[in-house]
Amino acid sequence: MEIKKIMVVGAGQMGGGIAQVAAQAGITTVINDVDMAIVNKRMAFITSLFDKSIAKGKLTEEAKQSALANLIPSDSLEDAADCDLIIEAIVENMEIKGIVFKKLDEIAPAHAIFASNTSSLPITEIAAHTKRPEQVIGMHFMNPVPIMKLVEIIRGIATTDEVYSVIHDLSVKMGKTPVEVRDFPGFVSNRVLQVMINEAIFCVHENVSSIKDIDTVMKLGMNHPMGPLELADFIGLDTILSILEIMHEGYGDPKYRPCPLLRQYVKAGWLGKKTGKGFYNYG
Repeated sequence: MEIKKIMVVGAGQMGGGIAQVAAQAGITTVINDVDMAIVNKRMAFITSLFDKSIAKGKLTEEAKQSALANLIPSDSLEDAADCDLIIEAIVENMEIKGIVFKKLDEIAPAHAIFASNTSSLPITEIAAHTKRPEQVIGMHFMNPVPIMKLVEIIRGIATTDEVYSVIHDLSVKMGKTPVEVRDFPGFVSNRVLQVMINEAIFCVHENVSSIKDIDTVMKLGMNHPMGPLELADFIGLDTILSILEIMHEGYGDPKYRPCPLLRQYVKAGWLGKKTGKGFYNYG
């Protein structure tokens, strides 16, 4: 099966990045959200990224125009009616995802594959909201999507080999390195990463060291490009908390218990870079 047209549902940071790399790969891509103002804002942001790449000599004007021509703004899920693949990149909430997938199942053609960019929710459970569970799969891109090469491909319990193969090849076409992962809470990336971040937060909570020094240990001692607390601010502390809660519930293991300080920061609205304050202040 050849993927000729994609819809990306969700025009936020992740969805916008996915739509951008798909369009640059020469694929007709519908970029969808509930409000056209959100879509237009993301389109303007993508255009600005292309202009910066042109200024740096990394992209030609011709390549920019070609990619933009592949992007189709949308504020209606009905636009999935002629798509071969729908990639969902909305909020990490199973109830909301379920509603969206159920509606898409009624609109999309019978051959269409459904993929979720979820970072932690079970693909098998997402697939249960459709009548095509064998055609549902996880495509967990890393942030920022245009830069990061990895994509975790997660099979649900019913996902077919053919669907996996199609998504694997598409990931390569989009310039990504695909890694096959089984459908466990947090997959591989977050199962490992979030424990490290949570432990770093416990170090702050227990006054083991300062925020800056904890990050310095991991950057200089472990050669990490960002410290775990800086990275947590970048991801969003509410997102960190949500993923930890999903893994804590999914595994029933106390090692995934979110640090009380993390809960306190989220309740205070200190969510990291997106709110101007988390473990660091961003003015």
